[in-house]
Amino acid sequence: FYYTDGPPPPLHANPPRPPPPSTPPRRARAQAVAAMAYGVGPVPRCDVVAGPGGEWVTAAKLLVSGVVGIDLLAGPSELAVLTDEAGDPVLIAADLLAQAEHDPAALPVLISTSAELVDHVEGELTRQLSGLPTARIARAALQNGFAVVATEEEALRCCEELAPEHLQLHGSRVRGWEASLDRFGAIFVNESVTEVLGDYGAGPNHTLPTGGTARFTAGLSVLSFLRRPTWLNLDRGPELEVLSRDAARLARMEGLEAHARAAEIRLESRGPLPDPS
Repeated sequence: FYYTDGPPPPLHANPPRPPPPSTPPRRARAQAVAAMAYGVGPVPRCDVVAGPGGEWVTAAKLLVSGVVGIDLLAGPSELAVLTDEAGDPVLIAADLLAQAEHDPAALPVLISTSAELVDHVEGELTRQLSGLPTARIARAALQNGFAVVATEEEALRCCEELAPEHLQLHGSRVRGWEASLDRFGAIFVNESVTEVLGDYGAGPNHTLPTGGTARFTAGLSVLSFLRRPTWLNLDRGPELEVLSRDAARLARMEGLEAHARAAEIRLESRGPLPDPS
């Protein structure tokens, strides 16, 4: 749990069932990351620190990433909306504002094949901002964003280059686009599925790669807590002999004689191991 100064929100302060006595203190930010990574007082050292947080929590996760495993370093929220001329400007503006109100540093982006639709969305943003309690934050975030008008091919390429945290598809050609897109944290495949459902209730996740890192990583999942060890077991036989001789040659090419001998000694005719009893 990462809380700002002051009491925790009522929703968090009244969990459905009491935590066990060994539960670490809940009030925590970057300090909690350090406590979990190194162990302190009642908080045991852990193996993985995962989950979202502000910039200080993210910086702390970066600092301890060589000591414990982490999921990813997530930055400010991002949303790219990809649409053709059939997109609904009311829904598109609502989706952009839902991300813009997260943080003044959020990045809302509109990529469209229609300049006319972009104009309609701009007008709708102005209308929906009026009376929005978080309008100040949303306006600041909109200053970071941009709109792109492009051909369909260029629009798809722009999405792939951006590799956004959230990618929302609107319009009439959604199904065709879905198969052409690969770089995103989470994709929301039609205008009925707002990104907000990814934040609350439906999934798939709320902790996703930002800053273009969806090019090479994915969001928090069960896999973030799993290791992938490797192992090797070979029976005696011609294949093992070939591999051992090749390994010895490669080792000597690198000047590692003990490596070569450890491989070759297994090629010698050796009797059964003595009975340890």
